[in-house]
Amino acid sequence: MTSFEWQKSSYSAANNNCVEVRTVNGLVELRESDDGEIIVRTTPAKFAKFLQGAKAGEFDHHGDFAS
Repeated sequence: MTSFEWQKSSYSAANNNCVEVRTVNGLVELRESDDGEIIVRTTPAKFAKFLQGAKAGEFDHHGDFAS
């Protein structure tokens, strides 16, 4: 991925409530589409590790909130 244009997941369909990603000057940038002013920047290596963890379910417990 070497684009200055924001890209969103194909799973998002036509929804505007998604995470968008792009690369700029060798860094990966992420933002939430409905709040585009907040941008998180990281290295490609750290982003790859994050994606590996997400695919492996490493963060699934963050969705389990006690009442």
